[in-house]
Amino acid sequence: MKKRRNLSSEEIFQLQAQFCSAEDWTTVLVPEKFDIQYVWYSRFSGRVELGAFEEEFELPGGIKKHSGLCRVTLHNCTLGENVLIEDVHNYIANYRIGDRCFIQNVHVMMVDKPTSFGNNVEVSVLNETGGREVPIYDHLSASMAYIIALYRHRPVLIDRLRELISRYADSVTSCTGTIGNHVTIVNTGTIHNVKIGDYAVVENSTRLENGTVNSNGEAPVSIGDSVIAQDFIISSGAVVADAAKIIRCFIGQACHVTHNFSAHDSLLFSNCAFENGEACAIFAGPFTVSMHKSSLLIAGMYSFLNAGSGSNQSNHMYKLGPIHQGIVERGSKTTSDSYILWPSRIGAFSLVMGRHHHHCDTSDLPFSYLIENDDETYLVPGVNLRSVGTIRDAQKWPKRDKRVDPVMLDKINYNLLSPYTIQKMMKAVKVLEKLQSLVGETSEIYYYQNTRIKGSSLRKGLNLYRMAIDKFLGNSLIKRLEGESFLTVENIRERLATQETQGSGEWLDLAGLILSRNSLDILLDGIEKGTIDTLEAIEDYLQDEYEKYYFREWTWAYEMIESYYGVDMKTITPEQIITLVKKWQESVIGLDELLYQDAKKEFSLTSMTGFGVDGTKEEKEKDFEGVRGDFENNPFVTAVKEHIEKKRALGDELIERLSPLITPLTP
Repeated sequence: MKKRRNLSSEEIFQLQAQFCSAEDWTTVLVPEKFDIQYVWYSRFSGRVELGAFEEEFELPGGIKKHSGLCRVTLHNCTLGENVLIEDVHNYIANYRIGDRCFIQNVHVMMVDKPTSFGNNVEVSVLNETGGREVPIYDHLSASMAYIIALYRHRPVLIDRLRELISRYADSVTSCTGTIGNHVTIVNTGTIHNVKIGDYAVVENSTRLENGTVNSNGEAPVSIGDSVIAQDFIISSGAVVADAAKIIRCFIGQACHVTHNFSAHDSLLFSNCAFENGEACAIFAGPFTVSMHKSSLLIAGMYSFLNAGSGSNQSNHMYKLGPIHQGIVERGSKTTSDSYILWPSRIGAFSLVMGRHHHHCDTSDLPFSYLIENDDETYLVPGVNLRSVGTIRDAQKWPKRDKRVDPVMLDKINYNLLSPYTIQKMMKAVKVLEKLQSLVGETSEIYYYQNTRIKGSSLRKGLNLYRMAIDKFLGNSLIKRLEGESFLTVENIRERLATQETQGSGEWLDLAGLILSRNSLDILLDGIEKGTIDTLEAIEDYLQDEYEKYYFREWTWAYEMIESYYGVDMKTITPEQIITLVKKWQESVIGLDELLYQDAKKEFSLTSMTGFGVDGTKEEKEKDFEGVRGDFENNPFVTAVKEHIEKKRALGDELIERLSPLITPLTP
């Protein structure tokens, strides 16, 4: 900030001639070089510091406006350089306004008490009646929120985290608000106890109250038409527009909340997209999407979710109130007009079709379909492993990460197959095998967790799960051995050895971050004991786990190869590795061929319905090909065929490298 001086008597006289007034002109300070011709119809009270007015703004349509003040009342405000403020109908009070800000046609901007600008606001996620409140703050990550919301069985941990967040909120509490540099605020109603970061655009909004807009030059925030936001934090790169209403919400990086969407007591993390519908007390992990007017997400935890039109859940059984919650694990989809009665838990990468009135838990059977038939829930285990849509989703999420802020709050692991999902498949195999042994392998229907499983579906599911397990463990093994030539068997064993102590046992999905339970326990124990005692240290630990994922993954895979295949990795032979590689080849190629067949359905005559509307069958096929292309040249189909050849060659190459080390049989 440049040095400020008092106005001269001549300057005061000219300002008064330009219809300006002040309670006390001695408290109005200006830079050494100050051109008062750009200050008209302005009123000053309290301490007001003005910047220089030397530059112009060029607006859409080619019109130019010079920086300055016109028709505005300022109370206890500090302005940066080359600011334009005009047509403030009421006043601006207790704000520091940065350089090159454009503020026009605003009703009121004020800070009227000490405020933390939305920090430490408690959001009642999952349980509307309370008990899982998450205090939001500027740098909240999905993983941190997961711990606060779900680890209530560790009260010391929760108390420590609350204390750290409260301490941060105290550090940002002020009686003065901040508008950053290069901020645009036009045609907006009330801005009350709000802090706005650099390069934000607030245009045609209705009311912003008690919140922070964490915009910056790399990732500006846009807040648009008729938006109402109260008790909120909006992260960098987010867009909130088109009459969206958010009350007690955290909006993550690169989120889009638009087209009349309303949300209260909800956490929406990075890359979520919400339009038209409604959210109540939800924990929306990264890439949760709901686009339709009739959709209601309520009291649920989701991530990588695609909610179809009319998706709905119920957390109220008209007894003790809206106390029930549900979890839909990562990568799932709900079809049009789907319904789930909470409490329920849906396994990862599942498809929910129809209306489900029974409380089900399919968390140990991922990649499944839940289908309603005669008011009963039928479970089709593992079928999503052969779905083109599942693979396409896994490929598109990294490409759709719109975050451009160099500091990314959420740590996101996009892997479709990971220790988290494979461990569940291993449980699924045991569950399905146990059902077979208890009921009999020839049974037509099996019952599991309030669902029904057809005998044919169970057998196919077992096969799919086993193929996926072989694929993942084989991938891990081959990745470990690729790119090296081995002279002896000992060289191979040394390469396979793991030095990591973390990664064993159960793995978890902390709303996008996949890590081992023992790694998480080290963090939580450290927080409870006070050895990890800052929010920054917690996020640094989680970031370190994110970066070490593949090291930890191999530790887990190493142990699983031993237990699942019954081999000793310390004494493993080239023959055993080759056997595992061939099993891997079979599973990879087998799953790819199932994907190929699934993709082919999209080019059937049924899919051509509506094409060649007035023509013959040949014209229908040509019209379809003109719009959708032909099957063999479809990008996904060609990618699948290339993947089959690549993986076959990769396996063959490893087998060729290992073959010289095979001990010849003694005659």
